[in-house]
Amino acid sequence: MSTNPRTRWTQWTKLLALAAVLAAFVLGAAAQRAAADQPHMQAALDALEVAENQLEQADNDKGGHKRRALELVRRAQAQVRAGIGFDRRR
Repeated sequence: MSTNPRTRWTQWTKLLALAAVLAAFVLGAAAQRAAADQPHMQAALDALEVAENQLEQADNDKGGHKRRALELVRRAQAQVRAGIGFDRRR
């Protein structure tokens, strides 16, 4: 790498951008594989992620029900991911 700070910064920026693109590619490939081999589980996970997002955007806590719903959605997400992982190991 160059000793010029500006050039060095540019080189690091390009390197980080490349790393981000590669990470996105790897994660995207993993997500496509999950969708391809377990489409219903992936669809359920996608729906749960939408539900989580909608709950997070909802106004106030609704007497604690919003918080509890978020907890349950996140637990459901974890169970779906665990099910996907279990099936892949078999």
